[in-house]
Amino acid sequence: MLRATSVVRKAAVKADRVVETLTLDHEDRGRRRLALKGDAGLDILLDLDKPTALADGDAVKLEDGRLVLIRAAAQSLLEIRADNPLRLMRVAWHIGNRHTPAEITADALYIENDHVLAEMVRGQGCAMTVVERPFQPERGAYDHDHANCDHPGHDHAHHDHAHHGHDHAGHHHAHAHSHAEAHAHAHAHAHGDDCGCGHDHHGHDHGHKHGAEHGHKGHTHDH
Repeated sequence: MLRATSVVRKAAVKADRVVETLTLDHEDRGRRRLALKGDAGLDILLDLDKPTALADGDAVKLEDGRLVLIRAAAQSLLEIRADNPLRLMRVAWHIGNRHTPAEITADALYIENDHVLAEMVRGQGCAMTVVERPFQPERGAYDHDHANCDHPGHDHAHHDHAHHGHDHAGHHHAHAHSHAEAHAHAHAHAHGDDCGCGHDHHGHDHGHKHGAEHGHKGHTHDH
């Protein structure tokens, strides 16, 4: 069995080095260690240093330098649409509150087919259709290791869900912002009533202005 020990992102994949493909669903594309059989029958042991979100078109590198191309498998998803952008943004906020992986396109959201989330979506007045398609949710917004977060202005090296270990430099929070749209991850962890924004800022030193309505002064982030 050949070991695949590192990841090559899509832009750096050289076609002449690809010797096999792996068609994986979203869950398996986030594994660290897993025995797999390639589409052409090659036995491969995925053996990465840490769980890494693999996207369609990425590759994993075998120990001999050859590449195995990653393909996103079609799976059952809910396609969510709305009659106006605000309604779609609102349902994205609710999806983000549940830390649910979501794929965001210009006019629709895609989440894994789940009856509980389906009821929530209906309650928000959005149209919903069950579809079969590859699922490529936003990378980094919900990955536990955050190793591949592509969002500047966030330091995920010491992320703690209970304390929001984020460097918010460059963000201006009016808390009606489009963070849910950009991340599908509205960061509504353990919100308290210490300030008008709805966030529990206890134990935080914030180096940014949260907006005039927050009334925070002189805070600095130290994560």
